[in-house]
Amino acid sequence: MSIVKINVLTVPAEQREVLEKRFAARAGTVDSSDGFEWFELLRPVEGTDQYLVYTRWRDEESFQAWMEGPMKAAHQHGGEGGERPKPAASGSTLWSFEVVQQAAPKNA
Repeated sequence: MSIVKINVLTVPAEQREVLEKRFAARAGTVDSSDGFEWFELLRPVEGTDQYLVYTRWRDEESFQAWMEGPMKAAHQHGGEGGERPKPAASGSTLWSFEVVQQAAPKNA
C-alpha cells in the first residue's frame, strides 16, 4: 500500500497568507511526479498555528526521488534579487505513515 508524508508547519498568524500564496504559486509542481498520488494543504481552524501538508505516494522511493529532484529545485530558486524569500513557517516536522487500511464512498 501507499505511504503518507505529513509536513507539520508552524506558521505565525501574520505569515498564513504568505504560506498559502506560495503553495498556490507552486500548484501543479508535484502532480506529475512519478509515484505521486495525492496532495492537500490543511489550514488550522482553531487551537493551533500548525498547517498540515499531506502528500500520498506509491512508495518511499518515489517520495525520496521527488525530495531530491523537483522539491529541492523549487525551494532553492531565488526571489527578487536572487535571494531566497524568508520562510513563512517558523518550524517544520515531517511525519511518515504507511497506509494499512483505506475506504472510499460506496457508489450510490
